[in-house]
Amino acid sequence: MVENYSVVLGVNVAGIEVSVFGVMLALVLSIFFIIRKMNPALAMFTGVFAGAIVGGANLPQMVDIVILGGRQVVGANVRILAGGFLVGALIETGAAETIARGIVKGLGEKRAIFAIALSAMIVTGAGVFITVAMLIVSPIALSVAYRANISKFAAILAISGGAKAGNVISPNPNALAAAESFGLPLSEVMLNGLIPGIVALVVTVALCKMMQNKHFKVEAEDLDDSADAADLPSFGKAIVAPAVAIGMLMLNPIGDILGIGAINSANLPMDPFFVLPIGAVAGLLVLGKGRRITEFATKGVLRMAPIMLVVFGAGAIGGLITVSVFPAMIEDALYRMGIPTAFLAPLSSTIFASVTGSATAGIIIGGESFGATILAAGVPALAGAVMLHAGGGFLDAVPHSSGFLATQQAMKCTMAERMRVMPWEFAVGGAMTLTSVGMYLLGFWG
Repeated sequence: MVENYSVVLGVNVAGIEVSVFGVMLALVLSIFFIIRKMNPALAMFTGVFAGAIVGGANLPQMVDIVILGGRQVVGANVRILAGGFLVGALIETGAAETIARGIVKGLGEKRAIFAIALSAMIVTGAGVFITVAMLIVSPIALSVAYRANISKFAAILAISGGAKAGNVISPNPNALAAAESFGLPLSEVMLNGLIPGIVALVVTVALCKMMQNKHFKVEAEDLDDSADAADLPSFGKAIVAPAVAIGMLMLNPIGDILGIGAINSANLPMDPFFVLPIGAVAGLLVLGKGRRITEFATKGVLRMAPIMLVVFGAGAIGGLITVSVFPAMIEDALYRMGIPTAFLAPLSSTIFASVTGSATAGIIIGGESFGATILAAGVPALAGAVMLHAGGGFLDAVPHSSGFLATQQAMKCTMAERMRVMPWEFAVGGAMTLTSVGMYLLGFWG
């Protein structure tokens, strides 16, 4: 596998074999520095530097390993960059907030929990990065939970669970990484994440119903006076950008399923690199913001820059694992325990997402490290991608993750209060992951 990468990517890594100790050191140092508030990308690069040297590589080889990892994620990062156009259109115009408010208003306070979870799901599913989606929905959730007398605990769980549900159907960095790892169109990964996403939403609402009157409550001082600000576009105009983008991405699956040659993946491939910007431009034109396309695109791309750095850092760790004996060791351990190699897909992303505090990083590291092994075991590419994607949302709500910290601050709760929600978030992520595994075992993907 290493030799193939050296040929395809033009990086001289043939003959390099990093020890397991080097890989473990890289992971431990990355976690340590992330917890210590170092920039996640820098933390991962630092871990890779130390792990490669201690693991047996020299300095030039260490550089080659980092370059290998970076090149493995170039495709995902190029599309994440393009996704910045859509993110800018949704956030800077207030369209994302309009969508969230419209869902909550339409469902009413009697269905407050479902409304909060569904709004988080749809805003995330529209392409907004999960942490940003949580920040958008949080003030709305506080206001609704206060009026409906729902505990803040349940509101946090509704936001987190809903965002997880939207994450597996969204044209976001996570889905892009899963699709890239298995050489699949983004639309197929999104479409096949729908059932796990719906299960996550149902489980979220059920658990929130159980907890709606328990634990800590929303107080009057928690409410943000600006939460009712109304200088926002209409719902009909706000939904245009994500509707155009997702509609275009869905053309290929529709064409393939119905046998329509004009729009199938062979004759008219829809790539996120141009689809997401087209959706953004269409939305901005409908919103009357055509003259500010450059401004909003720039702001959107800047919002995605930290995510792109995390992707590069995760790619570097993936490169290190690729040239180590770690994948073979894990595969051998699974064989000895009688666990099918197919389960590497959800297990790898679950483990790496939890240790890095990033679902995106977990999916990238898992896919780049074990993608070839999973395919070699006879697992369909689509099954591997969906299980990998779902697994990234299992244990990612850890205290050093951006989503955890974002909801803790936006929902105005203490660290101890926020941590009490974690086991319930794990339950939602677990249900989503087990659903994807069950679909594979039932032969859903052939």
